[in-house]
Amino acid sequence: MSEAPNSTSHKSIRGTTLSYVAGFVLSISLTVIAYYLVVSKSVAGTKLISTILGLAILQMFIQIFFFLHLGRGPKPLYNVLFFFGTASIILVVISGSIFIMNNLHYNMQPTEVTTKLAQDEAIAQIGDIKTGACQEIHNNHKVTIKNGEVSPVHTQALLCDSLTFINEDDKIRDMTFGSHPSHENYGGESELTVRKGHPKTLTLNQVGEYTFHDHLNPETEGDFKVTQQGL
Repeated sequence: MSEAPNSTSHKSIRGTTLSYVAGFVLSISLTVIAYYLVVSKSVAGTKLISTILGLAILQMFIQIFFFLHLGRGPKPLYNVLFFFGTASIILVVISGSIFIMNNLHYNMQPTEVTTKLAQDEAIAQIGDIKTGACQEIHNNHKVTIKNGEVSPVHTQALLCDSLTFINEDDKIRDMTFGSHPSHENYGGESELTVRKGHPKTLTLNQVGEYTFHDHLNPETEGDFKVTQQGL
């Protein structure tokens, strides 16, 4: 007679077959959603990272509830405190690692980073070495995106002019350089996120012919040619 309550309590802690199946289905569904977002490229940039992070956190809580049964053991408070303590340590380690990697990336200054930093600070020359940055900006050329169409499609500019992307659509445009899906850097910039009412300007500090397109809508594309002064 005394074994019945213990058996029922033990079963409630372990969960039921239905709860395990529900947890499995929910976890798989969230994984499929994250996979689809990446493969379909319906979302990109910071928004994609934030969405995947949110799905991962939601999946973590689903697995904690359905599989680990946190809070349903003989000492639920201790288990909860131990879990959140462990999660906090992991979060600190991950955040610290990201900070250290970003700091090393900044201090090592590869070519693209060096060019961008020099352009942001308008440092055209250090000693006798030119950085590739423009000390003075000349003419500004505007490229407007409306209804997914780029106008003008072709832009002719001189070195140290600037190019401004203006988005008149409600959709966010992630302007990248090169042909889709392979992308290139231009002047230290790899991607310009352009929202309606918030244009982005690029300093034309490299000579040559270049293409650009919206990463999420590759058919929205154009090109620009940059030549030396006097040519």
